[in-house]
Amino acid sequence: MFTVEGFWNITPEIKSVSFPKRGKFQVDFKDGRQVVMPISAFPSLKRVSVADRKNWYLMGNGVTWDSCPEVIHVEQILGDFQKYSHERAEA
Repeated sequence: MFTVEGFWNITPEIKSVSFPKRGKFQVDFKDGRQVVMPISAFPSLKRVSVADRKNWYLMGNGVTWDSCPEVIHVEQILGDFQKYSHERAEA
C-alpha cells in the first residue's frame, strides 16, 4: 500500500504567531509545522511596535495587526509552491 508522506494533501492554516527572539518572526501551523524567519523579510511588520505584535489576528489565509497596513499570507511565509516545487508541470 502506498502512503503519501509529507504535506502534499494539507492546506496550511495558521495556528499562532510569536516572536521568539529579537528580529525573528515565528508562525505555527495547525499541522505541526513551525516556520521561523527574519522580520526584515516583512517591512510592514517591522513598523508594528513590540507591544502591538501580541495582538495579531487571522484575516483570510493570513495574519495581520491593527497597526499593520498589510496581511501576511501563508504563501509569503511558505513560498510560492509553483515556483519552488521540485516537480514541474509539462507545458
